[in-house]
Amino acid sequence: MTVSPTAGAQHVVSPLMRESLMDKGVLASTETPVRRILPHLNVVQIGGLSIMDKGNAAVMPLLDEIVANQAEHTQVIGVGPGVRARHILSVGLDLGLPTGALATLSAKSSAQNAYMVSCLLASQGFVYLEAPFIVQLLPAMLAAARGAVFNGIPPYDLWEHPPALGKIPPHGSDAGSYLVGEVFGARNVILIKDVDGLYTADPKTHPDAQFVPDIRAGELMAMRLKTLPVEPVVLELLTRSKLVKSIRLINGLVPGNLTKALAGENVGTIIRA
Repeated sequence: MTVSPTAGAQHVVSPLMRESLMDKGVLASTETPVRRILPHLNVVQIGGLSIMDKGNAAVMPLLDEIVANQAEHTQVIGVGPGVRARHILSVGLDLGLPTGALATLSAKSSAQNAYMVSCLLASQGFVYLEAPFIVQLLPAMLAAARGAVFNGIPPYDLWEHPPALGKIPPHGSDAGSYLVGEVFGARNVILIKDVDGLYTADPKTHPDAQFVPDIRAGELMAMRLKTLPVEPVVLELLTRSKLVKSIRLINGLVPGNLTKALAGENVGTIIRA
C-alpha cells in the first residue's frame, strides 16, 4: 500500500504565506492595532552619570520617592551606566574594538548600577531582572513582587547597530527603557536626569540657554542641537512609536518632581511622537 507523502497534511492559511516580507505593500498591511500588555505601567529610568554617580545624596531621596508612589503608580526602574562605562569605552576605543564589543562592555556598568538599586529596594519588595528576561518575566514578577529593577541598556550586545558617526553604541539606557515601555504599552516613560529638562544649549555651560517645556521629536531632530539630555536614537524611535507616544525628562535632584510626573502634572520637558 502506498501512502501519499501529503496525506494528513494541513495547509496553514496565512495572508503572508506567499508574500515577500520585504514588499512595502505587505509591510503596510501589517499596520494593525497593537495591544497594550501592561497599560498601567510606568517605566522610570535613573540616569547613571546624572544620578547614580552622585551617590547617597542623590540616589536615596529618589528611591524613597519611588517607594512612596509605588502603591498608586506601578513602576519598573531602569538604571543607566555611569562614569565607569565611559572609562571602559575609552579603553575599548583605544584598542580598536568594534561597536558590538563596546556595547557588551558598557552594559556591564549599567548592570552593576541596577543591581545596587535592586539591593537598596529589596526590603521594599523590588526584584532584579536581567535584561534578556524582562519581557518574559516582568508581568509574572509584578504579580508576585512589588516592583522590578532592570539594566537599562538593551541586550543587543554583539548585534548592536553600528552608528552613523563613530563607534559609540547608539542604544544606551534611555533607549532600552523606552523600548521596554513601548513593548508593554506603558502609561509613562520618565527619564530622570540632573537637569530640569531640555534646553536650547547645555545650561551648565550656557546660562542663557532657553528652556523647552514641550516639543515634538521631529522638531527636536531638525534643531540639530550639539548636546542633548536624551540619546538621539530615542527621538528616532519616537517617530516610529506604536504605543508610547511621548517621554518626559525631569530633574531627579528636585524632591517631588517624580511624584508630579507620575500624576501627569506639567514638570520637566515632554517630547512627543
